[in-house]
Amino acid sequence: MFEIRIHSRGGQGGVTAAKLIAQAAFHDGRCATAFPFYGAERRGAPVVSFVRISDQPIKVYSQIRNPDMVIVLDASVMDSTDVLAGLKEGGAVLINTAQPPAIEGHPVHAVDLTGIALAQNLVVAGSPILNTPVLGALARLGLVSKESALAAIAETFSDPRNATVANTAYEETKL
Repeated sequence: MFEIRIHSRGGQGGVTAAKLIAQAAFHDGRCATAFPFYGAERRGAPVVSFVRISDQPIKVYSQIRNPDMVIVLDASVMDSTDVLAGLKEGGAVLINTAQPPAIEGHPVHAVDLTGIALAQNLVVAGSPILNTPVLGALARLGLVSKESALAAIAETFSDPRNATVANTAYEETKL
C-alpha cells in the first residue's frame, strides 16, 4: 500500500486533489481511498488530506501517520507544521515551489504549481487552483498514469484549462 499525506490551505484544492488522485488510481485499475482532516476551518487555514493506493482492497480508514510521500501545496505551511513528521525513510516529498529545499534523506521533487495555475488564470476566489496541476506532477513521478490523471480531470471539470495545467506540470516537474 502506498500512502500519501497532502498539506495545503483551505481553498487551494488539497481535498479535491486527494479525490482526483484516488480517481486516477481507480482508472489505473488500483484500489484507493481519499479523505481530508480538518475542523471548522476557513479559507487559508491549514488542511491535511490523505490518500491510500493499493493493488488490494483497502480495509483501513484512518489518518496516515507514516506516509510514503508528502505533498506540500503551500510551502508556507512548513513554517508552522512539521510536514515531514513520520515520513518513511527515503519517502518522497513533492513541493509547490520553483526553488526546492534540500531535505536530507528524502528525494525532493519540485514544480511551481502556483505559477502554472496563474499562467492559465485558473483561479477561484482569488486563489490559484492547485489540484489539477499536482495530478500532472504525480503522473510525471509515476504514481498514476498520465492518461488516468487526464481522465479523472475530465470527469470532474469541464474547463479545458485543468487539463492544460496538468500537462504543463507533467512537463515541468523536477525529478
